Amino acid sequence: MLYIHQLKEWPDFQWDSGKLAPLLASVRHRQGHLLGQMKAQGFRQRAEAGLENLTAEIVTSSAIEGEMLDAGQVRSSIARHLGMDIGGLPSAARHIDGIVEMMLDATRRCDGPLTEKRLFAWHAALFPTGRSGMRDITVGAWRTGPMYVVSGGMGYEKIHYEAPDAERVPKEMASFLNWVNSESDMDPVLKAALAHFWFVTVHPFDDGNGRIGRAIAELALARADQTPERFYSMSSQIEAERKAYYAALEFTQKGTTDITRWMEWFLECLRRSIERAEATIAGVLKKTRIWEKANEGSVNARQRIVINRLLDGFQGNLNTSKYAKLAKCSSDTALRDITELLDCGILAKNPGGGRSTSYSLIDPAA
Repeated sequence: MLYIHQLKEWPDFQWDSGKLAPLLASVRHRQGHLLGQMKAQGFRQRAEAGLENLTAEIVTSSAIEGEMLDAGQVRSSIARHLGMDIGGLPSAARHIDGIVEMMLDATRRCDGPLTEKRLFAWHAALFPTGRSGMRDITVGAWRTGPMYVVSGGMGYEKIHYEAPDAERVPKEMASFLNWVNSESDMDPVLKAALAHFWFVTVHPFDDGNGRIGRAIAELALARADQTPERFYSMSSQIEAERKAYYAALEFTQKGTTDITRWMEWFLECLRRSIERAEATIAGVLKKTRIWEKANEGSVNARQRIVINRLLDGFQGNLNTSKYAKLAKCSSDTALRDITELLDCGILAKNPGGGRSTSYSLIDPAA
C-alpha cells in the first residue's frame, strides 16, 4: 500500500462534505457561544482565561510527545511575555521560554504570513541546544535524512509511517506554505484541520514536527476565531485522546487522498475541546470574581493562603481547625480570620452548626 504522499494525486485532498457539514456547524456554534461569552467579560477575566488555556495548550502539546513540562514555569513564562503580574511563580527554564515564544508567535501573530523563516525560528526555539535528548539534530532547517514514525523497543520496531524523502521537503513545504497563506473559500476551521495533517505528513524537521504542527493548527484556529486570544486548548483534548489521534493520522496517510476520516476526527475533537473549555473557563471566571471581591477589602496573608487552597480544589469542608492548619496559626486567630471573611462576603457558613460548623467560598455572581 502506498503512503498518501506517494500517490500521483498528492496533494489533491478530497473529503465528504456531506459528512463534515453537520460537524462543522456544531463546532462553529460552540465557538460562537464561547467567544460571545468571553467577549462579555472584562479584560482581567479574559486575560486569566487565556493564560489558563495557553498554559494547558503548551503543557499538553509537549506531553503528547512524552515531554513533561512544569506548568508553573510555563504559566510564569507566558505571563512575563504578556506583561501580566502574577507574582510568586517560578522563573522558566530556557527551553520552556522557547516553547512559549513559539506558541505566542503563532497565536499573537496569527494574521502574519507563515514562512520558511518563521518555521525555522520556531524550530530553533524548541531546540535551543541543538539536541533532542541525547542526539544532535539539524535545527532551524529542513531535515536532510529519512524520517519514520516508529513504535516499539529496539528489535521490535513497528513502522507506522514513512515521510517523503528529504530531497522533496523544500518543494513540498513551498507548496504547503503557499496554500496556507493564500485566500480561499475553505472554512478556516477546515483549513486548520488540513494544515495540521498536511504539515505532519511532510514531517519536514528532524524532530518537533508534532508540536509545530499543532502550533500551526492553533495559528489557523486563531484566524478562524478572528482573535489571538485562546480560550480553548486543542492539544489538551488531543492528549486525552492520543491513541485515536495517532490512529486517525495513520489511517488517513495510507492508500488514498480522501482524508474524510481525519477531518471528521479533528472536528469532533475540536468540539470536545471547546466543551471542555467551557467548564474550565467557568472555574477561572469564578476564581477571578472571588479575588476581585477579596481585593476590595484588606485580606491578610493567611487569608490569601486559605482562599488559594479553597480555589485549587480543597477536599472536604473548611472548619476552624483546618483553617488553622492551612494558615499555620492558632484556633483563635483562625476564627477571627474566618469571621472577617464572613463579614466581607467571601465565605458563607454551611448548613449545620456546633462541632460540624463549616464554611465555603461565595461566588459573587451567584
